[in-house]
Amino acid sequence: MARTRYASDRGLTSRMLVTMFLLGLVYVAFVTAFFVISPRLGVIGLVVALVFLFVQYFFSDKITKFAMHAREVSPEEAPELHGVIDRICAMSDAPKPRVAIADTDVPNAFATGRNQKNAVVCVTTGLLRRLDPVELEGVLAHEMAHVAHRDVAVMTIASFLGICAGLLTRIGLEFGLWGGFNRRNNDNNAAVMLMAVVAVSAVAYAISFLLTRALSRYRELSADRAAALLTGRPSALASALTKVTGEIARIPTDDLRAAQPFNAFFFTPAFGKGFSVSQLFSTHPTLDKRLEQLNKISGELSRGV
Repeated sequence: MARTRYASDRGLTSRMLVTMFLLGLVYVAFVTAFFVISPRLGVIGLVVALVFLFVQYFFSDKITKFAMHAREVSPEEAPELHGVIDRICAMSDAPKPRVAIADTDVPNAFATGRNQKNAVVCVTTGLLRRLDPVELEGVLAHEMAHVAHRDVAVMTIASFLGICAGLLTRIGLEFGLWGGFNRRNNDNNAAVMLMAVVAVSAVAYAISFLLTRALSRYRELSADRAAALLTGRPSALASALTKVTGEIARIPTDDLRAAQPFNAFFFTPAFGKGFSVSQLFSTHPTLDKRLEQLNKISGELSRGV
């Protein structure tokens, strides 16, 4: 964790280490299987994985800003927003990130960038319209906690295996559907090889997906906790969570679908009312679980614990 006044979280550190260790084992098995199936495919798979990792790690801030149509704003353009971030930086003793605004009515916020030097904190116009300054401070403290915890870098490294495995699974299935599984004579070995590649990639994708989702849920709870302790106002963060979740349910479906690919980055996922998903597959804890933790912190602060 970066050296700031954000509360340290040994639970987050240990979970990161365990998840990365398990993902490392999956990655070794994944690459080894490819080399056993075909040395050439193994080399190709390794190169593709490294390229994906490089692009994600060094250009995540630019990619996310471009995809969300976000633009960086100066203190003159958004004085109130910069003022809130300046206060959080003073409280946390953290360097100030770049500040951006995305013009969408979906009320949300996200942080991206591989480290504090390259960090960008972005809020949507929908969020700015709906939250009061105290609630906004809680949300931004949450996002800046992600930066302090180096969550973006860790999740980038943790997720790249799943991305590569998912891509290879999709390519293999599409090739197979176009006849790759039905080749005969001299191509029998190629068909068997293709099925083996799809099977290995699918297993690697499923395991890495579950591991990264579990880590993502915990990092959200950790950021909530750090923000609540830093600001001393867990109730404000709880209010923001409740308000944003309720407002998202009123957003048109098309707008939500456009935002959903970025759920892992968001303050709260862009799911409409009535949406239900297994806890195993969610990037975020349930609202009830987040509110329960904040209520517990509020009680601890009131007792001076």
